[in-house]
Amino acid sequence: MTVTPNTEINWQKVASPQVYADAAPNFVGDLIQETLALTRRLFIQLQRRPSTLVAGIIQPVMWLVLFGALFQNAPKGMFGTTTNYAQFLSAGIIVFTAFAGALNAGLPIMFDREFGFLNRLLVAPLASRFSIVLASAIFIISQSLLQAAVIVTAAAFLGAGLPDAAGLGAIALIVLLLALGVTAISLGLAFALPGHIELIAVIFVTNLPLLFASTALAPLSFMPQWLQVVATLNPLSYAIEPIRYLYTHSQWDLGSVVMHAFWGDVTFGGALLVLFGFALVALVSIQPRLRRSLA
Repeated sequence: MTVTPNTEINWQKVASPQVYADAAPNFVGDLIQETLALTRRLFIQLQRRPSTLVAGIIQPVMWLVLFGALFQNAPKGMFGTTTNYAQFLSAGIIVFTAFAGALNAGLPIMFDREFGFLNRLLVAPLASRFSIVLASAIFIISQSLLQAAVIVTAAAFLGAGLPDAAGLGAIALIVLLLALGVTAISLGLAFALPGHIELIAVIFVTNLPLLFASTALAPLSFMPQWLQVVATLNPLSYAIEPIRYLYTHSQWDLGSVVMHAFWGDVTFGGALLVLFGFALVALVSIQPRLRRSLA
């Protein structure tokens, strides 16, 4: 600011803490407005091309129906305390659907990069460019919760039962934590990788191996020793087993043992802590990349 002899400055107003206090609510309001606008843009794109959402709902339901029919005559005790494979499989389908959807979270950002729209956003007078990332996270997590609700409903019709209200809330929390962590990783890759071909390659390489190296399709006792170790290190297992416990037990609490790992028992609360830690580490680890890309 240039000061001329005729310039009158109210230095008390400029230096007043009230100026900064007034700026904080404006920043928060602008951030919320920008995030909602960018989220609305993603939902408009989905409305124009709903095939991705429809496929993301139909495919897991088909898995539930077909795998449930395939193993309906399996020997008793093969899948733990339940003889209903649909009940056993529901947890795995819920978690894998949320994981697969969150893993694709970086694709819209990557296409915006390649088509030049992201550059337009970066030169726009945004209150915070992190609203771009927040909008993508909200969009993906909303889809994951919707898909989980559809799968829970379909599983109930197939005889898997329905957890109580607290159980449904716990399922929503587990899906939220897993989707948040995987979405953060996918968004970080969207800014780190050179193009969508590389991102799709990463998705293909990690998708099915993580599914089969978890307890989604079979219990730990059914696996060889080395795969049991891998499965107990897989974050997906810490989302699957608590949800499966909700389906197979009417009484549960944070101290309920949901998985017998090679180092000891894993409780319901312990699994939630692992998922929370996974999400936190993923969010923290992408911060340097986001700062460089959104600077």
